[in-house]
Amino acid sequence: MADKESFLHLARPLGPAPLGAQPSTAPLNVVVQPQAIFSILDHALRRPADQERVIGTLLGTRSEDGTEVEIRNCYAVPHTETAEQVEVDMDYQKQMLQLHLRANPREVLVGWYATSSDLNTFSALIQNFYGQQGDGTWPHPAVHLTVSTDPGKEIESRTYISAPIGVTAERAADSCLFIPVPHELKYGEAEKSGLELISSAKDREDRSQPIITDLEALERAITHVLEMLDRVSTYVNNVLDEEAEPSSALGQYLMNALSLAPKVDAADIERDFNNHIQDVLVVSYLANTIRTQIDLSNRLATAALTLGTGDAITGDGEQQQRGGDRQRGGRGGRGGRGGGQGRQQREQEA
Repeated sequence: MADKESFLHLARPLGPAPLGAQPSTAPLNVVVQPQAIFSILDHALRRPADQERVIGTLLGTRSEDGTEVEIRNCYAVPHTETAEQVEVDMDYQKQMLQLHLRANPREVLVGWYATSSDLNTFSALIQNFYGQQGDGTWPHPAVHLTVSTDPGKEIESRTYISAPIGVTAERAADSCLFIPVPHELKYGEAEKSGLELISSAKDREDRSQPIITDLEALERAITHVLEMLDRVSTYVNNVLDEEAEPSSALGQYLMNALSLAPKVDAADIERDFNNHIQDVLVVSYLANTIRTQIDLSNRLATAALTLGTGDAITGDGEQQQRGGDRQRGGRGGRGGRGGGQGRQQREQEA
């Protein structure tokens, strides 16, 4: 009699699925933003010494058809893992998810990450938790991102989705099939500049790098372009001299790049550049003139206020002095009237 444990069968979804709902096999491509990788590496550096890996939740956006997922953000989730069991703080995960979705309503739960390339039973258990109905990514599969953080080795990342599969129905909760999916690290020009600035500090002892000015950044960019042109020119000359093997893919790429270059004479470019410089100088002159005019207006207004306050004080002083003279004159008049009454009384007594 054959052992039933040797049979392999597909398992049903973990929860009661709505009528007509089917799990999706997407995504077909995963895009990872650099800030998510930095957050994962920072979490790995701050982990306890006795903890082999850390896990967390991935947030991002999903296309309408679900074929592409963009991982934009992530946060750490406390967990304890031993050889026999794993414990994940589910309440913390739910509360943090609610807070993040409230702060970023355009983002959704897309999966979870781990700082280890190993896939075991605990990984399947956590994957099924993130892919469940209700608080999970159902009907879309959860994306599992692994980032290797071994010291002295290059950082390697992989992305997986899962299919519900197991040897028995009782093992369905902690069993799944991890399916690798392609992914790419995507960043813009601003993020690229920031990454280059950060990477330039790796050879310094203090691990710090001052922020360069716009002119220095432009100079570095032009120098980098000139170096690439020299490298491409050297390669093309070596191919023509049969010193290097030709590459049709590289040649097609160079042709596409050259076709994008505008067909403008060097004299026209120099004339346009000089006109642009003149426009910049005119704008700078106007800005300095306006700044000087505003400063002069503020000083004139301050001087007018100061002079007006002095006149008001002088006028009040004169009014107070005249009032005091009238009060003293009035007291003298009353004294004079009092003196006349005293003389009349003395004459009557006499």
